[in-house]
Amino acid sequence: MSALANECGAVNLSQGFPDFPVDPELTELVERAMKEGHNQYALMPGAMELRKGISQMISGIYGREVDPVKEITVTSGATEALFAAISVVVNPGDEVIIFDPAYDSYEPAVLLNGGIPVHVPLAFPGYETDWDRVRSLITPKTKLMIINSPNNPAGSVLKQSDIEDLKSITSQHNIFLLSDEVYEHIVFDGEKHRSLLLDDELYRRSFIVSSFGKTFHITGWKVGYCTAPETLTAEFRKIHQFLTFATSSPFQFALAEYIRDLSRIRSLSEFYSSKRDRFNSYFEGTGLKPLACSGTYFQIMDYSGISDLPDREFAEWLAREKKVACIPVSAFYKDRTDNKVVRFCFAKQDETLKRAAEMLKQ
Repeated sequence: MSALANECGAVNLSQGFPDFPVDPELTELVERAMKEGHNQYALMPGAMELRKGISQMISGIYGREVDPVKEITVTSGATEALFAAISVVVNPGDEVIIFDPAYDSYEPAVLLNGGIPVHVPLAFPGYETDWDRVRSLITPKTKLMIINSPNNPAGSVLKQSDIEDLKSITSQHNIFLLSDEVYEHIVFDGEKHRSLLLDDELYRRSFIVSSFGKTFHITGWKVGYCTAPETLTAEFRKIHQFLTFATSSPFQFALAEYIRDLSRIRSLSEFYSSKRDRFNSYFEGTGLKPLACSGTYFQIMDYSGISDLPDREFAEWLAREKKVACIPVSAFYKDRTDNKVVRFCFAKQDETLKRAAEMLKQ
């Protein structure tokens, strides 16, 4: 859709990257790191300065003490961390539960490791988990369950009842958990991000993946990290070592300095909540109806009052004819479920969002 947006000259609200500038202080810290000589390979698990910073950040936000030496690994983006975690536990014939709509890197990683994806649809329109259905699909071959909260593309978040169901299931079955929490700091309307870091029982079987790219609007830097118990981290690093070995040194040293100020993270929810509200107000009168969005910087819109087209055709028509690009949500389903909804990214400058809305209102 980004390629189509470029081809058509459309306002690109499809792919999930911000169009506003990075904090100048952060780019200055990168320049300083380069000048100080941090230009060679970092340690394979990540620069110790950054791992210590992440440990302190996790302690400050979640109250969990995590060993920076044995439980944190810096990766070249969250997607690398997802692949490595899947590769650690999935062997040929193992089943992996994936909740649809799902980020599109999960299934390929499972298949490349010989695993069998088992897709469970979240209940539309609230994108809630049917745990009874999950229980019915668990077999002796079930090895891993992939959780994504806040969910991309749905914008839904795990509730405490979901955590209790998850604990009930894992207490009865020896299943590993992969928790994709890249939007962990972007949660709205008084909701709480229920990280698996918060629960001792769940954490001991979990790989928890986070992203500086999503948090600080630096998706092109490709810096993520995986937090996991020592035994799982040791296995994770055996994969990571031969995927990318190490991540860009100056970026790591810059981030180590930058994350000392937790207010930069704690302000994100309010920033994006206001952005979401302005986006929805701009789009009033377009005929597109927003679904509930409790987290991430994506808004799902119901277009059924405008068109009967399948969502992919509608998204292409919108880009070609109305010059605004979005993503058809059926692309996030294995069976291409079409609920007549599309996803917009509102991590854009207000001028960009206004321009898109004005074009659609015309």
